[in-house]
Amino acid sequence: MAKTKTKIEKQLRKKSNNDLVEIIIAAKKNEKWVNVARVLSMPRRNSTEMNLDEINQNAKDGEIIVIPGKVLSGGEINKKIKIVAFGFSEKAREKLLKAKIQTANMLEEIKKNPEAKGVRILKNELKNCKIVKIRN
Repeated sequence: MAKTKTKIEKQLRKKSNNDLVEIIIAAKKNEKWVNVARVLSMPRRNSTEMNLDEINQNAKDGEIIVIPGKVLSGGEINKKIKIVAFGFSEKAREKLLKAKIQTANMLEEIKKNPEAKGVRILKNELKNCKIVKIRN
């Protein structure tokens, strides 16, 4: 069962990172981005971390990939995609710049693309990558 907006609000009160709170509020207000708010409002022990090779395996050229968590530097990316994430490790950011992959902050993307066109959410679920397609 999916989390309700009330449950997201309750979990939001426990968060101390102001940037995270701002992203969750913006995502919660927009129906197309509410899945991102659900994932980000989860306890930290359930947070998503993905390596570049996992993203590369599950992405298609031209997509906007949203990682509701942190992108790590393991592997390489050879597809032309845009990666939107809550955070990037330093080495991952270097590899993405070198590969000329577009990156963006989640809050910027929510404001710039409120309809979530071309967006796919990738998240880890017990070490299996789960893909959530946002309906347009």
